[in-house]
Amino acid sequence: MPETRGMGAPIVSVALVALFLTLSSTPLVLGGFAGPSVIIVGAGMSGISAGKTLSDAGIKNLLILEATDRIGGRMRKANFAGINVEMGANWVEGVNGDTVNPIWNMANKLNLRKFRSDFDGLSSNIYKENGGLYESSEAEEAIHQFEQMDELASQYSKALPSSGNKDISVLTSQRLQDHVPSTALDMAVDYFNYDYEFAEPPRVTSLQNTVPLPTFEDFGEDVYFVADQRGYASVVYDLASQYLRTSSNGSIIDPRLSLNKVVRRIQYGSSGVTVSTEDGSVYKANYVLVSVSIGVLQTKLIKFEPVLPDWKILAIYQFDMSVYTKIFLKFPSTFWPRGNGTEFFLYASERRGYYPIWQQFEKQYPGANVLLVTVTDEESRRIEQQPDSDTKAECMQVLRNMFGKDIPEATDILVPRWWSDRFFKGTFSNWPLGVNRFEYDQIRAPIGRVYFTGEHTSTHYNGYVHGAYLAGIDSANIMISCIKTGFCKYEIKPKDS
Repeated sequence: MPETRGMGAPIVSVALVALFLTLSSTPLVLGGFAGPSVIIVGAGMSGISAGKTLSDAGIKNLLILEATDRIGGRMRKANFAGINVEMGANWVEGVNGDTVNPIWNMANKLNLRKFRSDFDGLSSNIYKENGGLYESSEAEEAIHQFEQMDELASQYSKALPSSGNKDISVLTSQRLQDHVPSTALDMAVDYFNYDYEFAEPPRVTSLQNTVPLPTFEDFGEDVYFVADQRGYASVVYDLASQYLRTSSNGSIIDPRLSLNKVVRRIQYGSSGVTVSTEDGSVYKANYVLVSVSIGVLQTKLIKFEPVLPDWKILAIYQFDMSVYTKIFLKFPSTFWPRGNGTEFFLYASERRGYYPIWQQFEKQYPGANVLLVTVTDEESRRIEQQPDSDTKAECMQVLRNMFGKDIPEATDILVPRWWSDRFFKGTFSNWPLGVNRFEYDQIRAPIGRVYFTGEHTSTHYNGYVHGAYLAGIDSANIMISCIKTGFCKYEIKPKDS
């Protein structure tokens, strides 16, 4: 329970007092491992990363409960048009800087096929709503104007107090510079730079915490598209194989991983936790680490008993779970530009965010004749609720506007539905206005023997694969400190510190 210290800073004690319900302290014992027992809810990058950190510290009496039939979470491949494509996370973001992104090392270890995304020719590949290309000089001017605004916004952002109490939206910073993108061209460039990265519009995105973006500041500005038929989730499987038993073909056969286990209730008290799943199974352990998405925490999928404290619930509800939808289309032949500087092209509609960003895969999937179009936020939600045939028809109309009415019809379409999936409820968290380390500490803070992790608990890298990986390590280390030292208080610094 939180106590008051200094300027109202809560201190969360992991050893809750006896007013909480008493549970059996009989430890879970798996695979012959004794010692403290820990249940991990979710086998995405954070959950698997946390499990390895615990295992490396000698805490091997683990049970990982995963709701789906696989590990990897929002890193998921799907077979489409004879190739495996990524429905979720697809890029290693932040490469070629002074500090090496840990995911880059993992991808290189496995020799995953990956390609540097080439945005250099963008100014020559922006299409008007009703056909034809913008003159490259006009597009370059729009891009240059954005870069100037972004530089000024970055300077303003760095001068704001770290408390976050004077944070403003990206849109507000644009208004301060007397330039709110309003033409179709300006809106397309604006969308490419903000929505395409954060999956939400500038009006709800924090300036202070996204401009400049820590991922690119720390790890480098390059991004690499993973196009490996083994799937991007291979890095998660490799991490899991370092502490979970696998078969000769690489499948995880360790009894400490249990798939298709939908956790619906977590009861916790001073002597342990009880976790109940949808199929009626009940598991008891000393601790539980919850790694589900912030979107799931905002629903009623998992019931906590006792109810989480008000300050914890408020912190969870403050964050946005954004939706980023990658729509793949298969064609009998290519009709779009190919060659250097043509990987990405934009559709500048008067309706902001309407099928705006397209990518062709000449290098990544040669001969596949597949295009990718990305939509976000409200367009994602709208599209998830309509038949794929309607989405395909809308995409075809946009493509005909760009390339003419004689282009071939798409023969297949793949539309992920992350928002509609009760096990995810979106793709990644977005940093809202006025939030700083205080709120992140609140979200990550343990409640008794219940710990939390996930990309949404990463202070600097929320929304990214490396953020999920590092968050799993951080949260596991908080638990390890409690178990090994007996120091089980998690201090949250005051908001204005």
